[in-house]
Order: sequence, then structure tokens, then C-alpha cells
Amino acid sequence: MTDPMIAVDNIHKSYLMGKEAVPALRGVSLDIQPGDFVCLMGPSGSGKTTLLNIIGGLDEPSRGHITVAGENLVALSENKLARLRLQKMGFIFQNYNLLANFTAQENVEAPMVLAKVGRKERQQRASALLERVGLGDRGHHYPGELSGGQQQRVAIARALANNPPILIGDEMTGDLDSETGFAIMRLVAELNSEGMTVVFVTHDPRMAEFARRLIHLQDGKILK
Repeated sequence: MTDPMIAVDNIHKSYLMGKEAVPALRGVSLDIQPGDFVCLMGPSGSGKTTLLNIIGGLDEPSRGHITVAGENLVALSENKLARLRLQKMGFIFQNYNLLANFTAQENVEAPMVLAKVGRKERQQRASALLERVGLGDRGHHYPGELSGGQQQRVAIARALANNPPILIGDEMTGDLDSETGFAIMRLVAELNSEGMTVVFVTHDPRMAEFARRLIHLQDGKILK
């Protein structure tokens, strides 16, 4: 049996609210296999976004262990963690997080600049990725000149820039109309069918149906 792409072992997370520690996750354990397509669902305050952020190395657990692509995230320095995120994970956020003063092409190239990919290669790869997401003719447009759905497609292309094995999505269709949201999820499902491991959070049960595995959280625990 292959090792999990993501292994979450007894993760606890609390946040300080004044002088009181408020638990967000209470002993969560979870294995995600390579090529899995996982949706985290639950009511507001259930811990789903906290869990997603810990999986993505954007937050750290109060206790417990998490291994991603064979690396123990808790043991990594901030520099090594940043390098792991750059090479192994692509992120898609609800509000796109595009650089307003960069064109679509430049936004897609940005992670490759950080990864020290040569100029010609990154330009070619960014152009191919924009073509892949249906925006081959929008490379020179700025985010403010694109619709919400087009901006999210740019964000997907950017997430794929360094060819990571893991795609992490946080309410990636939350700001989009239904038709555009379904189009985005079909694209993500296509990427998953090609072998990419996908983990995402959504509050929309229609979008959750694209996943092959649903994990429901409540009060910081996985519902059995």
C-alpha cells in the first residue's frame, strides 16, 4: 500500500481569545491518499478551514503531527516549509489573491520566479496554463479587467505553475455564480482525474458532489 500523500495524526488546535484558549480542532486524524479528491464540510466554526490551513502549512497545530508528501510539517523551519508549499502545493482562495498590478501572465509566472525557473520556460509554461484554463487570449489583462470567474481561472493556472502534486482550495467557488462555479469545479475534477490530489473546503453541497470523499466536521471533530 502506498504511503498517504497527507497524514493528519491527532491534531489539536486552540486559539487565544483574550486569556481563554478556544479549541478549533480536537484530536483530528485523517489519511489522504495520492490522487484523492476530498471535500471538507461543516458548519461555521466546525474547524474545516483551520484543518485546511494546517494541511497547507499556513497554520500550525497546537499538538499532533502532520505529514505532507513525506515531510513532517511540524519539524520544518519556516524556510523549508515555504519551499515545500512552493513545490508541492497549489492554493486557490475564495477571493483569488491575484496581484492587482500584475497581468494574468505575470500572476501565473510569479510562483515560477520564486522557484527560479528561467524566463523563457516560465513564459511558455504560463502561456500554456492560461490556454489550459481557457484564457489564452487574456494574458495581458490585469485582474481588474477580468470577471470573477476569469480571475479564478488565473488563480488555478497560478496554482499549477510549479506542477505541484497537491491542490488546496478554500471556498474556491464561493464568490462565483452557480454556472461559473460548476465550470471551475469541472476543471478541478479534470485535474484530479490526471492524478492531482485535491483537498477543498466548501459550504455548497452542489460543489461538494464533485469530490469522491466527503469529510464532515463539527465542533472540531470528524463526524463518524
